[in-house]
Amino acid sequence: MTSLSRRELMEGAAAAAAFLASGAPTLRANPLGLPIGSQVYPVRSMLRDFPAFVKMMADIGVTRLELCSPIGYGAEFAALADGKEVRKILADHGMKAESCHFSMGELRNSQQKSIEWAKDVGISQMVSATLGGGSMPTLDQVKRAADEYNAIAAEAAKAGMQQGLHNEGFEASMVEGRRTYDLLLDLLDPKLVKFQFQMSAITIGMVGAEYFLKYPGRFNSMHLQDVDMSAPAPPPEAGGRGGRRPQVAVGKGTIDWVRTFKAAKTAAVQSYYVEQNWELTQQSVAYLKTLVV
Repeated sequence: MTSLSRRELMEGAAAAAAFLASGAPTLRANPLGLPIGSQVYPVRSMLRDFPAFVKMMADIGVTRLELCSPIGYGAEFAALADGKEVRKILADHGMKAESCHFSMGELRNSQQKSIEWAKDVGISQMVSATLGGGSMPTLDQVKRAADEYNAIAAEAAKAGMQQGLHNEGFEASMVEGRRTYDLLLDLLDPKLVKFQFQMSAITIGMVGAEYFLKYPGRFNSMHLQDVDMSAPAPPPEAGGRGGRRPQVAVGKGTIDWVRTFKAAKTAAVQSYYVEQNWELTQQSVAYLKTLVV
């Protein structure tokens, strides 16, 4: 993990204050009237001093953090190990963490331990980034993955937790002419599993607004990024993550955010989290404060 010194953290806090003072709008109108959230993974190097990190996020207008489990995600998230202390630090800054990502390994091998930690923090939504299984699964593999996740979600429901599923590599794959994500929407129990949409998946033809309208009630959250689809995609050999276009701040790319949030309202989406680096997070949060839907 790349750690930050106290001086660097203070500089970051000063930068956040300067950003707000420079003319960024004050907290006023949030899309759908929902709190502005941020997923911590892209800024995980800043978590070592968790109180300072929470203050920096609060200072730019974030009131919800989506965490990553220290049990499954390892040393980079060690500062989150004491769930009750995490909850207290968040509350000190008017923040909550209601959603968190958990690895499939820990859900398979230590689910009850993860649930106990989640309850200490105040988490009610347990999300997996991907069910795994590779980028070229067979239909049988998809069915087995769905059966396993339904069983995990049933155990979570007994503890009062809502299981969720993101859309990473496995879910973006194609099986017999259909997207694996679409197959999972058919195979996973709608009462046990809700879905979280990764907005940058527009780069592979997955459009959030279209999914929300096609599957109302199945999505409860989304990860916000924007992409300039008019920019040329870098070739894989140039280090462009399979030729994907680079992200930009929310509101500076191709995604129609008014359409997206209107569709999200129809679909009963309950939360959203900016998932970008610190610089883009500041810009994206400032845009969301001005977005009226």
